[in-house]
Amino acid sequence: MQNLIAKTKQFIRDENGVTAIEYGLIAALIAVVIIAAVKAVGTNLSTTFNTIATEL
Repeated sequence: MQNLIAKTKQFIRDENGVTAIEYGLIAALIAVVIIAAVKAVGTNLSTTFNTIATEL
């Protein structure tokens, strides 16, 4: 029984899983920002090319 209690306390104090989750959330946030930036640049670039094609 003491071993079970000791293992439970060790599991609660272990922060390795928490750190991995935090890194995962940061990576997901960075990915969302990159996707939004690429989409905005792509839309503006498409508009610019259409304007140039119309003028030609």
